[in-house]
Amino acid sequence: MKKTLLIAGLAALMGTSAMADIGVSMAKFDDNFLTVLRNGLQAYADKNGQKVQIEDAKDDVAKQLDQINNFIASGVSAIIVNPVDTSATQAMSDAAAKAKIPLVYVNRQPVNVDTLPDNQAFVASNEADSGTLETKEVCAELKAAGKTEANVYVMEGQLSNQAAVMRTKDVHDVISGPDCGVKVNIIDEQTANWSRDEAQTLMTNWLSTGKPFDAVIANNDEMAIGAIQAMKAANIDMKSVIVAGVDATQDALAAMAAGDQDITVFQDAAGQGAGALDAAVKLSKGEKVEKKVYIPFQLVTPKNMADFVKKN
Repeated sequence: MKKTLLIAGLAALMGTSAMADIGVSMAKFDDNFLTVLRNGLQAYADKNGQKVQIEDAKDDVAKQLDQINNFIASGVSAIIVNPVDTSATQAMSDAAAKAKIPLVYVNRQPVNVDTLPDNQAFVASNEADSGTLETKEVCAELKAAGKTEANVYVMEGQLSNQAAVMRTKDVHDVISGPDCGVKVNIIDEQTANWSRDEAQTLMTNWLSTGKPFDAVIANNDEMAIGAIQAMKAANIDMKSVIVAGVDATQDALAAMAAGDQDITVFQDAAGQGAGALDAAVKLSKGEKVEKKVYIPFQLVTPKNMADFVKKN
């Protein structure tokens, strides 16, 4: 009898433990910004006694969907997804909805964000602000340098990613709008897939054309740093060009302190991770959560960079 009760008790305990787990699928671990987000999520979970299982999708859509299906099969109480491909999220939402398991997208906006079921949400920063803050500051610095016309290169993130699409749109909207104050010509605009290495190669190719330019506007800091590395290898005076990125990573702030990067935009990675977990826990308890939870972007320049050194 005691043995039977013990087994039953263990089974109940295991079931409770499984239901308390939250499955997290990250697009990839090998990314500075996403590492900060992941660490922020884990730290918030540890602080609140919440058990999470975080897996690396390795930038593979099929692998990520398999992870989500495995989470569902294991009986997690909620799922958090940082999508590999934001245009491929409908199947993930459908799978979670069918299993009646709450799902929270984090950082990268799903294509179906406006039709998410009641137990699904999106936690990030509003991308309409990121590229806008970045490009407005580029315009301001070009104007302060006495430029009335300027040539720029634009580095895009993954073209399948909503953030890359929106940040690039922000660039175009600002430079074609009435507030830029400088006539800005985009010499070329290509993707470097959020990658420092790819950006260095792309910038090297652009430099080989010999075309004069005044600024590089990158969708993220990793690409901005890659561009800087290529320019320094070509012995370009970094004071002669404006380099802008997004995320305010520690590497970007170090580049700014060295006088190489001029502009970045703080995206609270750790805050997004904590916010996603908070939303997932609330949804798992049947509590109401806003469909879109936004954590503000903040402009970072050498004037205020000291305020952000310990944040990401």
